Amino acid sequence: MTPHSTTLDEWECRRRLAGLTVGRVVYTVDALPAVQPARYSLGADGSVLLNAGAGSELVRAVSGAIVAFEAGELDATEGSGWSVTVLGRADVMPDRVAANGPTDTVTVRILPELVSGRLFASTRPDRL
Repeated sequence: MTPHSTTLDEWECRRRLAGLTVGRVVYTVDALPAVQPARYSLGADGSVLLNAGAGSELVRAVSGAIVAFEAGELDATEGSGWSVTVLGRADVMPDRVAANGPTDTVTVRILPELVSGRLFASTRPDRL
């Protein structure tokens, strides 16, 4: 079976990312790959913003590192959907101090250096 997919341009990738709130961040821990689901939003500059615990493994691993972030929607029955990947450097920014004192969360900001995506057509013969 031949995969039926097309490349999404950067504008379309960003538009699709803006419509979701959960993706996966890919980073390394002790030279091994790690993947973690994460809630996200997009910054005004197009950066991917993740909230994380200040002392978490994720924060320790990604500060200043090149990471990948992926989000998408796939329909297992149809074989259709899309996927967008963002590659860039991650910076860790402390969250603002709450009214009742400091918070224990930080924002991980991924500044996009490469944004790519694919659109997958249905693999069902009656939908091709």
